[in-house]
Amino acid sequence: MKISRRTFSILAGAALATAGAPGIRAAMAGTLEDIKSRGSLRVGVTQAPPWYSKDPSTGEWTSGVGVSAGKAMAEALGVKFEPVEVTWGTAVAALQSNKIDIMFVLDATAERKEAADFPEAPLLYYSLAVLAKDDLNVTTWEDLNKPEVRISVPQATSMDKFLTENVGKADIQRFPGNTEAIAAFQSGRVDAVCLFHPPLIAARQKLGAGKIVVPSPVKSNPTSAAVRKGDTEFVTFVDGQLKDYYQSGKIQEWYESFLSGFGLDPKSAPPIIKELL
Repeated sequence: MKISRRTFSILAGAALATAGAPGIRAAMAGTLEDIKSRGSLRVGVTQAPPWYSKDPSTGEWTSGVGVSAGKAMAEALGVKFEPVEVTWGTAVAALQSNKIDIMFVLDATAERKEAADFPEAPLLYYSLAVLAKDDLNVTTWEDLNKPEVRISVPQATSMDKFLTENVGKADIQRFPGNTEAIAAFQSGRVDAVCLFHPPLIAARQKLGAGKIVVPSPVKSNPTSAAVRKGDTEFVTFVDGQLKDYYQSGKIQEWYESFLSGFGLDPKSAPPIIKELL
């Protein structure tokens, strides 16, 4: 069959575009096929104990619930666990550009659902809390809703959204991630840092100062794992894995293992399985 110059140009351009756009290749092949072909599951990670924790002496991502879940899922697929550093605010963009395959501990907000897919099964449950100065009077969210109260929070997170909508009168200072938000509290730049309670337990242990408060009304959330949009096969696979982690109690075991390794008594921390709360 004779191919015209115009047809040849179109076909060649399409081939080059496919070769140069990993997101297109992944969409054509399917995420599971792409992962198996590559031999690794690329998991978004960010320094945020107890979800993700890097060993400073080796630079390896060795512990945390998200790391444990990522390694377990990679093992189920028969591939390597490949951590890729992102921030909470850039995780969805990293999925869209095919830099990562999954990001654990990401809440399925309405905004995120427009750009990424989420399985139905929850990964875990947690409550919104603050690590505050000992002399800061706080029992309700309204106690924080004052211009003189300075609160740090990771930018573009569900925590940021909640503060903006409910504590909008406060001086809300936004940072790239948990580490920077906690550092602002440690340095005295803010009066409180707002996160879900598990990271605050680890932060309080490390800092040795401040008080953890779960203000009323209590805000408890399920969190999940985000994947690239449009791949139902991969979403179904992830949903099945998360159900197993949750119902078997593996997710709670990973959490307690991290707390123990961090020098904390797991019994002193609220569980992350709703039925145990």
